[in-house]
Amino acid sequence: MLLDLLLTQVHLQNETRLMDIGIRQGEIAYLAPSGGDHVPDALQIEHGAGGMLLPGFVEPHIHLEKAYLLSRMEQEATSLHDAIRMTADMKRGFTKKDMEARSLEVIRAAVRSGVTHMRCHAEVDPILGLSAFEAALELKERVKHMLDLQIVVFPQEGIFKSPGTAELMEEAMRLGGDVVGGITYQDSDLTEHLQFVFELAGKYGKPIDLHADFSDNPEQLAIADIARRTIAAGMQGLVSAGHVTSLGSLARSRAESVAELIKEADLHIMSLPATDLFINGRGDQEKQRRGLTPVKLLLEKGVNVVVGANNVRNPFTPFGKADPLETAWLLAVTAYMGGDADACQLIRMLTEGAARALGIERYGLRIGAQADMVLFPVPSERDILLDKPERRTVWKRGVKVAETQVASSLQGF
Repeated sequence: MLLDLLLTQVHLQNETRLMDIGIRQGEIAYLAPSGGDHVPDALQIEHGAGGMLLPGFVEPHIHLEKAYLLSRMEQEATSLHDAIRMTADMKRGFTKKDMEARSLEVIRAAVRSGVTHMRCHAEVDPILGLSAFEAALELKERVKHMLDLQIVVFPQEGIFKSPGTAELMEEAMRLGGDVVGGITYQDSDLTEHLQFVFELAGKYGKPIDLHADFSDNPEQLAIADIARRTIAAGMQGLVSAGHVTSLGSLARSRAESVAELIKEADLHIMSLPATDLFINGRGDQEKQRRGLTPVKLLLEKGVNVVVGANNVRNPFTPFGKADPLETAWLLAVTAYMGGDADACQLIRMLTEGAARALGIERYGLRIGAQADMVLFPVPSERDILLDKPERRTVWKRGVKVAETQVASSLQGF
């Protein structure tokens, strides 16, 4: 067997030995301990030098057309309401070319960071019409050599609160939307909102990804309704929910029962710490809440919890550079996940867990999987999380799509 690429002497997850990994026609075709007697020939050989190879990162929740808006903001957002209102005002000045340019800037940064799959939420409403969705659809084709892009048809302004949105969502799904979106706190009638979302998903045979319970209010528990409806529709494993921060304000015993319901529905919970920490807890004058979904509790109950960037440098999140490790590091600090096992869990949240949430097939570092990989110059998950190395090499379907080298010197030592 002649390989296209042989990568030697790399650390892999759950392997104590250095391994060699071979790629042929975009797939992993060879996997064996380094130093073996029968190493196949390859057109190209690269030496991993004991660094760690991971499957390509999966960015499960990001808003592309709303990125890089800081220079357009006349004031800072002080609440979720502010952020929604300010962004709606700025959207009126968005053009398709402008949205494409800012979206592409995020994608390039993400790919350099090691992202090979991404799910973006494209806003569909009477302000933008289908322009954000169409821009994302064109980008999906344009960047497919370096990134697989899923598009959520997302009603940021509400479905029924903003008349005409339901029809636009229907049209976007007809044109090729990958996922039906929703936002439970923007419409007054939760039952009506969820019924529309689930019916639209059923009609097109697509998964669902909702923004839900983005508050500190323990009585705002749409996630329980989402779980029950998911079970009733037989859509276990096909529904995701981002934020779900109000769950973190519940008493432990009640939160446990909701977490068990989430597990029964096999919902994927997407923690978005940069936004959740920045927006939530502002009303607490003392004993300020962390503003996160209870990550450790959900993990204890067996829920698939993943972590995403959400926004990059806009009213919702005036930070970020589309690097999943930056987001995971922030969650590690704020969710008390500082141990070696925690680091391994956080890396799984960026890889296998997020891939499962997005329904990605042929994922991972195994024979027959698509060769989407990122190599780091350090030997373990904990080193990757703590160092967040800038040096990274990224392959998409076995083709190198990004490589970052760093030069550094110290004077006088």
